[in-house]
Amino acid sequence: QVQLVQSGGGLVQPGGSLRLSCAASGRTFSSLAMGWFRQAPGKEREFVSTISKSGARTYYADSVKGRFTISRDNARNTVYLQMNSLKPEDTAVYYCAATNGYYVSVSIADFGSWGQGTQVTVSS
Repeated sequence: QVQLVQSGGGLVQPGGSLRLSCAASGRTFSSLAMGWFRQAPGKEREFVSTISKSGARTYYADSVKGRFTISRDNARNTVYLQMNSLKPEDTAVYYCAATNGYYVSVSIADFGSWGQGTQVTVSS
């Protein structure tokens, strides 16, 4: 059983930056592909970014490409999401997720463990 604990998030002005962190425990971190997803009010949860077990491969939703960066530190059992040039439409609850069944995945259905979620609000 994988436990994921998120930190970071909060309120930021448009154009600002935030970094989300997600610490994993309960399983060898390097055996997990990790992802970030988000859910805005009244909308379905959507894919944001994912990183492979080794960190060699990353993928992004078109809406965040060039602004967000996913990374992982396997020594610290932590995955990060650096969010720059934030826009009001990035406002959502952000979730980290883990899967041990795939080297890398962009599908919500492939992720079996989820963090508690953290609110990101982009507003002036």
